[in-house]
Amino acid sequence: MKLSLRNVQCALLSVSNKTGILLLAQNLVKYNIKLVATSGTAKYLSKHGISVISVSEYIDYPEILNGKIKTLHPKIHAGILSNDSDQINCSDRNYFKIDMVVTNFYPFSEAIEKNYKITDILEYIDIGGLALARSAAKNYRCVTVLVDHKQYPMIIEEMHRFSGSTSVQTRFYLAIIAFSYTYNYDKKIFNYFNEQYTKINKNQIHLKNNNFPYLISSIFLKKEDMRYGENQHQKSAFYTDTQVYPGTVSYANQKQGKKLSYNNIIDADIAIACVMSFEEIACVIVKHAVPCSVAISNNLVNAYSIAYSSDPSSSFGGIIAFNKPLDIQTARIITKHQFSELIIAPVIEKNALTVLKAYKNIRVLECGYFVEKFSLEFKRVHCGLLVQEYDNCNLKKNNLNVVTNKIPSTLEVQNALFLWKIIKFVKSNAIIYGKNQQTLGIGSGQSSRIFAAKVAFYKAQEQKFDLHQAIMASDGFFPFRDTVDFAAKLGISCIIQPGGSIHDLKIIAAANEHNMSMIFTNVRCFRH
Repeated sequence: MKLSLRNVQCALLSVSNKTGILLLAQNLVKYNIKLVATSGTAKYLSKHGISVISVSEYIDYPEILNGKIKTLHPKIHAGILSNDSDQINCSDRNYFKIDMVVTNFYPFSEAIEKNYKITDILEYIDIGGLALARSAAKNYRCVTVLVDHKQYPMIIEEMHRFSGSTSVQTRFYLAIIAFSYTYNYDKKIFNYFNEQYTKINKNQIHLKNNNFPYLISSIFLKKEDMRYGENQHQKSAFYTDTQVYPGTVSYANQKQGKKLSYNNIIDADIAIACVMSFEEIACVIVKHAVPCSVAISNNLVNAYSIAYSSDPSSSFGGIIAFNKPLDIQTARIITKHQFSELIIAPVIEKNALTVLKAYKNIRVLECGYFVEKFSLEFKRVHCGLLVQEYDNCNLKKNNLNVVTNKIPSTLEVQNALFLWKIIKFVKSNAIIYGKNQQTLGIGSGQSSRIFAAKVAFYKAQEQKFDLHQAIMASDGFFPFRDTVDFAAKLGISCIIQPGGSIHDLKIIAAANEHNMSMIFTNVRCFRH
């Protein structure tokens, strides 16, 4: 694509958000660019000494319907859409050739967040702004379109470099952004009305017990290109939602280290979600998208030290995540004990970062505190998309169903709930052993439950952990009693599992036979 500079002679300005518009206008008039603006924008600029032609004056027609109709006029859109090949002479038809359009849209999302009534929401649906942006983007070869105040400095700098002109490369890029904004804006309107329709008609047969929309449409913005994908021969990039929330890898700010890899982001996502599920001071270490050790304690140093001691070999090169600010003492002990690909905390204290800067290969992410519960979860399959409710299930003591003769102690219940928070982040079939708010062995991704129990035991055995009076957690029910018998040989005192097998009575009988307590959650937590 050639440079193809285009001199800007006339700019149309119509913005509801006035941020930066004065600075942009001041720079445009330096090049003797004619400014045409809608009433609110014209009034604002005139107040600050900028000479502007109002749209009503230009089209010789007043704004009507209380300002709903401002720019929907042939003289406006002909000026935007005309190009060099058009036979119509602008001067003969008495309209300006418009070379730049600066607009932004009514704050529809903010109106939704304020829970306005639908009749009030309607007033926040922008029509003219989107029409301006689409017309200008369509004619990017001749017109520069700006839809966000963050774009103003870039275009000011380019016009300074090219003496009042813009390049076709920049115009094309800005057109893409404009189309993405109009698409996303319309998507939000569609989603809102789709939700309202579902609420109003929830008793209709085709919508009853179904909270999922008929049509799903989404847009993601590229945050960065990855060095490579899951493997070196695969190219990849990282995209985020248009709105990101604290306490997520998409929101996180990288404080040091080389660029995150594709696998780093997957592991970080799991690590953050797992550690943020705890209110207590917690540390989670993740390897290959699976927690390999978790602990909670009264301070960060202890939480990390206990988690690390649970599985040092798997922790090497792993992702370490905390749910409290990373302090200097914890940073020092991490660097003393192990190499880590990535350390994550909601806040990285300055002294801690000073310590970590001596280790340039350690990536450090500050993710903020988790504030927003997720509602839906998506998984791509070839030519399709699976959607489900996010597993926000947070079991409490009163949700538990003790099914054995032996009643678990308060401490056993506490540890069982601790393990249950973790196991939903472990790939099925999953078994975890633990006690004293520490995982002692995690078996994940096995094709049978007894194999998962054995893998978790091997992990515990490697560290010479005593499983006597420990807790076993299982993400699914037991189809046979073999896993219960195996747990009894290890000295397990209590098992927490969903229940729901056709052989539940036999499983409960086996637990009673071994004088073990067993808790049914009545909730399964598979992860695939």
